[in-house]
Amino acid sequence: MKCPYCGYEESKVIDSRSADDGERIRRRRECLKCGKRFTTHEVIETVPIIVVKRDKSREVFDRNKLTAGILRACEKRPVSIQQIESIVDAIEAKLQSSLDREITSMQIGELAMEELKNVDEVSYVRFASVYRQFKDINTFMEELNKLLTEKK
Repeated sequence: MKCPYCGYEESKVIDSRSADDGERIRRRRECLKCGKRFTTHEVIETVPIIVVKRDKSREVFDRNKLTAGILRACEKRPVSIQQIESIVDAIEAKLQSSLDREITSMQIGELAMEELKNVDEVSYVRFASVYRQFKDINTFMEELNKLLTEKK
């Protein structure tokens, strides 16, 4: 680790602690040349997930876009920010644990609907109406009937 003060490349670790709920390690280091101390943070490097969109274009998975879509579906509903964060965390964990590095936007939408169905049915239907691009009232009613059948 290069010293930020003198540029020397050797240092010793004085202290290590877990930070951010175990997501990173905080290390206090001391430069072996100038003796100054500095802090570093180690993070597990993840391979980015590529989202294949409907038009076959590709982009890096963006957690904020998913959160925004779910927030829109849950607007004016009794769904807390913590619940929304939990939904997004669960979806992201499934994507990271998958062996596929490319995933379709359709698969992400299905995962979101699966999670929303367990939290709030109205938010689920709102998300489904945008995600599945309901063309008319009949397709909307079909989705509602499926939801009612599953509930029984």
